[in-house]
Amino acid sequence: MLSSMARIAIIGGGGMGEALLSGLLRSGRQVKDLVVAERISERAEYLANTYSVLVTSVADAVDNASVVVVAVKPGDVESVMGELARAAAAAESESSEQVFITLAAGITIAYFESNLPAGMPVVRAMPNAAALVGSGVTALARGRFVTDPQLEEASALFASVGGVLTVDESHLDAVTALSGSGPAYFFLMVEALVDAGVAAGLSRQVATALTAQTMAGSAAMLLERMDSDRKPPEGGVGILPDATAAQLRATVTSPGGTTAAALRELERGGLRIAVDAAVQAAKKRSEQLRITSE
Repeated sequence: MLSSMARIAIIGGGGMGEALLSGLLRSGRQVKDLVVAERISERAEYLANTYSVLVTSVADAVDNASVVVVAVKPGDVESVMGELARAAAAAESESSEQVFITLAAGITIAYFESNLPAGMPVVRAMPNAAALVGSGVTALARGRFVTDPQLEEASALFASVGGVLTVDESHLDAVTALSGSGPAYFFLMVEALVDAGVAAGLSRQVATALTAQTMAGSAAMLLERMDSDRKPPEGGVGILPDATAAQLRATVTSPGGTTAAALRELERGGLRIAVDAAVQAAKKRSEQLRITSE
């Protein structure tokens, strides 16, 4: 469990950095245990006023922080790396060892390990935007020097803003493509459903409310079934989670009914092919953005 005394430094207060900050505060984390480093003065002022958090320099943020979360954009990592390394070397952390957690898509653990002080524990994390409301999902990959307690500490941090799982680093490009970019796929689907509802005669307000609640309720059904399926019946095995969505779809689809007619059109329109192509394109782009230790 994440120690209540651990001070968390978030380097970069935009995008996922703010989402994590907001999620941690919503989960009950004390503002005194959080510090943000943000170079853009307007952004720094916004964060300080909105969240009442201390916003300072990288060196001051890293000093005495037990956990340092690098939340800058991938393209900005190289420009801040030297400052991070110097701050880490000079830091006088209350804990025996700092842990660095990087949220930058495509930047390998080896890159951080080769640029930070020797033996620095590095965890690579891929959360998604739903962390902002405490309903995100984060995949973690551990570096060579990360101990089990340190990985548990990182997991506890992200558990405060949603679900957490651990994967091999080689899978993180796929994670980025599926869940990191996933909220955008969801919102596009919502847009399409709302537009279709309006075309069918509903007001946009009603179509939006119906779509949002339908999506939320459907996700709740799936999560509940998955949780139940993780508990295998006596003498048997649980249903594989990847089969659960298909089972629920079958449950809500009456033979010859309205849902069946709609699903035929989605299949005819190539929904599965388009989704697969989208995820593969995002994965390829994540691979292209990759920065290694070489």
